[in-house]
Amino acid sequence: MTTAQEIIDRFTADYPGKNIIVLPEEDPTEIICEVDPTTEHREYNVAIAAIKTSIPHFHRDAVETYEVLEGELTLNVGDETIVLHAGESHTIEPPVIHSALGNFTLVQVTSRPGWTPEDHILAS
Repeated sequence: MTTAQEIIDRFTADYPGKNIIVLPEEDPTEIICEVDPTTEHREYNVAIAAIKTSIPHFHRDAVETYEVLEGELTLNVGDETIVLHAGESHTIEPPVIHSALGNFTLVQVTSRPGWTPEDHILAS
């Protein structure tokens, strides 16, 4: 089984100098590497995420595309459950509530417009 530290070490080696976000810090269930961040262009961003569990959330503006790079990911999108394998993708339109489950599954997440904290709203 892959550990959070192994993912952090891999991202640090594969994407030197890129911002790595660990959520939550004390017991990570999602580790995100900002490969092509919004700060470089507002139209889009690309991140590589290792997802064990993501918290249900939605976006007002961003359309997100999840593409599985390694492993299997279960996406909960609204009332639908979608299982994706390596090479498969799914696009999520706003403002649909979504979350994901994996085994530190590697996923490329592309957001248009680029992801911002203000547009990442936790579902209550």
